[in-house]
Amino acid sequence: FLRAGEQVILYDGVCKLCNAWVIFLMSRRIDRKIRFVAIQSEKGSALLRYVGLPDDNIRTIVLIKENEYWLRAQAICRAMTFMPWPWRALSVIRLLPNFITDFIYDRIALNRYRLFGLYDDVHEIAGDYPGRFL
Repeated sequence: FLRAGEQVILYDGVCKLCNAWVIFLMSRRIDRKIRFVAIQSEKGSALLRYVGLPDDNIRTIVLIKENEYWLRAQAICRAMTFMPWPWRALSVIRLLPNFITDFIYDRIALNRYRLFGLYDDVHEIAGDYPGRFL
C-alpha cells in the first residue's frame, strides 16, 4: 500500500482523540510522505500483519516505515519529526526513556474514550486531504 519513501500512521479510527490528532497533523501540513489509515480497516490489518504485529484487538498508534515500526509514544514523537517548526521541537521527547513516555501515553490511552468519546464506527475524516489516506 505504500510507495517508496512513504510512511504510514495507523490510528484508532473510532477514537475521537486519535482522529483529532490526525486532523491536527494534516492541518499543520505534515510532510506528504506520511499517509494515514485506521487500524480497524482491512488495509490497516494488512499493514499490521506485514510488520508482524497482531491485527486483532490492537488500539494504539503505530508508525510504519518499510520494515520498521514504532508504537505508542515513540510513534507520536517520530511523526512529530515531519512537522514544521515549532511543532517539530516536540519530537525530542522521543529521547526520553520509553518507560517514561509510554507511562504517560498509557495513562491517556486508558482514559481516552471516557474523556474524549468514541464513534460508533470508524470515523471518516472529512476535509480536503487527497491521497493522504490509504
